[in-house]
Amino acid sequence: MSLQHLATQLQVSSAYLSALEHGHRGAPSAGLVHQVCEVFGLIWDGADELAQLARLSHPRIVVDTAGLTPEQTALANRLAQSIRHLPPETVAVLHSVLDATAPPPRARLRRAAGRGR
Repeated sequence: MSLQHLATQLQVSSAYLSALEHGHRGAPSAGLVHQVCEVFGLIWDGADELAQLARLSHPRIVVDTAGLTPEQTALANRLAQSIRHLPPETVAVLHSVLDATAPPPRARLRRAAGRGR
């Protein structure tokens, strides 16, 4: 499918889709991701995977190193300088290290509608 045809299907400009494709735009909206899934007939795992990738899509990341140790700041700077040159195997290892050391997610509590503060 051509970019122009997809843009027509999604009712967006081909320039916008091109910018998304090349990382020049931020994460697409959930609605647009849903439309893309419909156009390509993605369901279940395929749709979930696309939605997850869209949520992670940030073309320009800023790391706030205020309050970090000098070693942590040096790591952030070094990663920023070298990430383009890392082979896929190294990126996979870094993901594994981060996954193994990540704190468990905090439970999110939601208030029932109409209940107190």
